[in-house]
Formats: sequence, C-alpha cells, structure tokens
Amino acid sequence: MRYLICVFVLWLAFGALGAESPKVNLDEHLQAAVTAFRSGDSNKALELLSKAVKDHPKSAMAWAHRSQVHSELGKYAAAVSDADTAIKLAPEATELYQLRGEAHFRNVNIEASIKDFDEVIRRQPSREPHHWQRGISHYYAGQFANGRKQFTLHQTVNGSDVENAVFHFICTARAIDLETAKKELIPISGDGRVPMAQIHKLFAGEMSVKQVLEAAKGAGKTSRSARDRAEFYAHYYIGLYYESHGKPAQAKEHIMKAAKAADQNGYMGDCARVHAALLEKAAGRK
Repeated sequence: MRYLICVFVLWLAFGALGAESPKVNLDEHLQAAVTAFRSGDSNKALELLSKAVKDHPKSAMAWAHRSQVHSELGKYAAAVSDADTAIKLAPEATELYQLRGEAHFRNVNIEASIKDFDEVIRRQPSREPHHWQRGISHYYAGQFANGRKQFTLHQTVNGSDVENAVFHFICTARAIDLETAKKELIPISGDGRVPMAQIHKLFAGEMSVKQVLEAAKGAGKTSRSARDRAEFYAHYYIGLYYESHGKPAQAKEHIMKAAKAADQNGYMGDCARVHAALLEKAAGRK
C-alpha cells in the first residue's frame, strides 16, 4: 500500500507543517485515516482526510495525505489538485514536489511530472542518481536520450536491478538504435526475482518470450498472488521488449494485459496503465 509508506515519509519530511490550532488534533485525523486505510476502507480514509482538510485548511500535511489517498483510489486529477494546494502552503517542502510529480505521472501528464522531478533534484542534487521515476517519465515523454542518461546514472547506485538495465536498453534503442542497445545491455547479477532474471535473458537474446511467460506462470507454485505478480511483470516487460524491437501490435497486446493488473503492482503498475492510456490516445489520433 503506497499510502501507508508515504504517510511516514511526509511526516518525517516536514511534520505537521502549517497546521492551525486544531478543532480536532491533526495527528488524530491522520492516525484514524491510516487505521481505516490499513483495514481496507479507503473511502473512510478519504472521508477522514477530507474532514482534516476542512478543519485544518492551512495544513500542508493534511492536503498531502489526501492527495495520496486520492491516488490510491484512482482519482488522479484530485491527487494533483491536493498536491498543488500542499505546495502553495509549504513551498519549501521538497517531498511535496515528488508527491505531485508522481501524481502528474499517474494522471498521464508526463511533461509535468518531469518538471516536478527536476525541481526535486534541483533542491536536493544528491537524489539525482536515485531518481528512476524521472527516467521512466523521460521514456514516456519520448525524451529517450535523457532517459538513457538517467538510467546510466542510476546504475551507479543500483547495480543489480534488471529493471534499470531494461529501461536503459529501451531508451538506447530509441535514442540511438537497437544494435547499440544490444551491445550496451547492462550485465546484471543478483536479481533472482522471477521472472526478472528471465527478462534480462530475453533482452540479451538468450531466452524466448514463451520461456519468460512459462517462468512467470511457474511462480504460482508458491501462491496465486506470486504468480499474478510474476505474470504482470512478464507481460509489462515483454511489451517493452516488443516496442523496442519495432513490433507495436505485439507490444500493445502485452501492455494491455499488464495494465489490467495495474492496481496490484505499485508504481510499475501505474507505468503499465499509463502506457496503455498513451497507446489508446495514439490510436485515437489515427
């Protein structure tokens, strides 16, 4: 659950910044919202946070938490709006720009997400190597050279991640050409997640799409949720593989399958859903 994680990040980042004299203690509102969300009642959490915003309209914290819950509920435009208000109240809080950048991305406003991620890095330059979300936004904005640069930099702080190697590959394929991407595929060892190791072999030309899907299906030996997660990652990265190889029909087939499981797969699920939305938008222009 993204919200439960982000609550504590924001709490540590700037505390109850901007809170008014409470009608009901702000922390009580927020704790009650977390409890409701943890119990699976997202709508109750939203109701409680709306009360917090009403009682504490000058609390950036309250607006930021409601933004997060709006995102969890798929209300991405509302998430952006609440993040806008939080930033107006606490423009010095860097983490709010990260929050809004992610909300913009989920709302399929890729260029706006990059602007906010750039602001995060301008304020805290040490975060640049770690900012893989900005690299993903570069890819979806068609800024492939920038994406290639970001994933090259991210490799210096995250050297065992197949996903970084794949995004570096697909950015290179579009920024330069496919042969260069193949030659420069980042070698990865230590990422034993199924089917990530198999996906790396797919991009290296050492495994077939069928074999990747079989490996993902085999993850169901531990649990149904493990299989579903593995199949999501298989379809998403197979879609990116086909896209990098100039096979749009096959790419769309797998991206659409991944997008159906977006809600269960965090930010990468958001990536699949955004990708699907961009494909549908492009098809509508034809």
